This record gives sequence, C-alpha cells and structure tokens, in this order.
Amino acid sequence: MKLKKLYVAIAATLPLLGSFAANAADVDKENRVFGSIFTEYYMPDTDKTESPAWDYMKKDWGYGLEIGYYLNETWALRAEYARLEMQSKLNGSDVNGNRFGIDAMYHLPQMPSIYIVGGLKRFDAARNTTAVNVGVGYKHFFNQNFALYAEGNRYQGIDKSYADAGIKLGVSYLFGSVAEKAAPTPAPAPAQVVEQPVKVADTDGDGVPNNRDKCPNTAANHKVDADGCTIFVEKVASVGDVDIEVRFPFDSAVIPADHRFDVQNLGAFMQRFPEATVLIEGHASKIGSPEYNMKLSQRRADAVAKVLKQDFNIAQDRISTIGYGETKPRVNGSTREAHRANQRIEAKVTATIKEPVLR
Repeated sequence: MKLKKLYVAIAATLPLLGSFAANAADVDKENRVFGSIFTEYYMPDTDKTESPAWDYMKKDWGYGLEIGYYLNETWALRAEYARLEMQSKLNGSDVNGNRFGIDAMYHLPQMPSIYIVGGLKRFDAARNTTAVNVGVGYKHFFNQNFALYAEGNRYQGIDKSYADAGIKLGVSYLFGSVAEKAAPTPAPAPAQVVEQPVKVADTDGDGVPNNRDKCPNTAANHKVDADGCTIFVEKVASVGDVDIEVRFPFDSAVIPADHRFDVQNLGAFMQRFPEATVLIEGHASKIGSPEYNMKLSQRRADAVAKVLKQDFNIAQDRISTIGYGETKPRVNGSTREAHRANQRIEAKVTATIKEPVLR
C-alpha cells in the first residue's frame, strides 16, 4: 500500500512537472559529465519493519552522491553511493548501512526534464542483499551547469523478498561548457605573378604574351588576369524558396522519421548543385512565451542543418540557420490550423554564379 501511494503521488505531479520541463531543452547535455549530492527519505518494506532478521528497521533519512555521464540528450549513465542512517524501532539502535549501484536514465523526448531510471543496487544495512530499482525523476536546470532534482524509486530485492521505496532531493552540477564553433581559417591570398619584360607574340591580343598566356584565344571583349585568363566576378543569384514541411512534436526539435522526406529532397538538391548555399529559417506558433519560441525555432532550424551535414555530407560553410520564433506567421490567429501552419521550416537556396568582366 505504501508503494502504491508513492507512485500515485509521483504520477499526479507529472503534469505539473511537464509545465516546467521546457528548461531542459535549452541545456546542451550531450557528452558531458555530471555530479550530484542528495538526501533521501528511505522507507523499508513492512516485512523489514516487523522482522527481527532486519532489526525492525524503521523509516529514516540517508544521504549520498552520484557521478554520471550523458551519452546524448536522451540517455545517461550514473554510479551511486548512499549512506542509510537507519534505526531500529524496537530499541532505537543503529541499523546503518551503505548502498552502491549503477543506473541508466532515459529522458522523455517531449518533456526532457522528466526521466525514467532503472538499475542494480547492493545493500549492507542489517543484511547483505542485492536489488533492482526502477523510478521516475524531475531535474530543473537553472543554467548550463546547475540543477535541482527530485526522484522516487522502488527497490525490489533479488536474493531476499522485499520492496523498499525512497525519495531523493538533490543538486546536480554539469561539468564543462558548451563548445563554441571555431572561426573558419581564411584562405591564403593568391600569389602575385611578376611579369617579365620579354616581348614575344600575343596571338589573341589580350595583352599577355604567348609564353605566359595560360588561356589562349580569350574573347576580345574580356578583361584578363596576368595569366591571360578571363576575370570573372561572382554574383549571388536566388535559386528559390523551398518549403520544408516538417511537423515537430509539441515542444520538440527532433525531426520525426515520417517527416524527413522534404529534408532529404533538400539534401539531394544540395548534393547535385555544389555551388548552392541554403539559409534554413525556423518558425514557431504562438504557444508559449515569445522568448522560448525564438529558441525553439532556432533549435528546429539547427536540427534540419544537422541532417544535411551528417546524412548528406553538406559542408558547414554552405549552411546557415536562423530562428524567427513567432514573428513571421504564415497564418494569423490562434486556431489549431494556424498553429500547425506556423510550426514550419523554410529554406532559402541561393547559388553563386560567375560573369566575365568586360573591357
């Protein structure tokens, strides 16, 4: 009955936690180490509180620490040590013990502040036992490093029959910082060619003698460089706007598998035209605050850019992204249809063309 009440209470708080879950989407956790300290209210199974084999241990407090690693934005691993300061309800004597274990953590994609945890634990309070645990938690980040969290677990004995429960409250620190992208290395300036004062024939009449003319027979009205080759000027021409019809889940920047078709078409187009560049614009509907929607639209644009780079090998310098949030709606209004129409990605594709400079 105790465990049922614990999990009913946790389940009842999930909708409330979900309303604050957006902060985790702004934290870059991938490939970062975290450490935590916590206090825990530990509740032994009724069989323990009524059994001399378990020294009639009663509910009490403990504390501990964790060290973990985020494999990506969804999965993390951690190791845990806890000190359980238990007492006997029979005579108040100590039934202290330790708990060691490892856990896997799965963060919900649509509510990344909420996670499910499961693992294996070893206890030495009163008796040496092994248990598996499963639970749910909520972690609230205040910035890129600090967070508070609450977590509830059920501990099911493997070699002994019991079902304990515990509630943790703690603080976490995410080590490191978000890496900044290095500025591209400027291309070296072309080497200057020194003209030799040798008078030889100039067949095409471009002013460059035949012995140095690398581009013979250039057009008479074209300006040429020191090698006798036509000088071109680069101009940016618009290829067109490509509407990327991606429908993201609510409060998510993860592209669903069934909405990747247009992104794949864009990637194939960029491969066919290596001179083309693309500006990916992210847009959001008017659900939530303008500040959060601006960040959400930027993450959605970055998600499309990531597919182009990873799946189609499009160079970084050919892709740029910008988030407009809710500032450029396609459809005005607050209807469901308007929200769906405004939760979109647009791509503006341009190409650099060369035109000869005339004399």
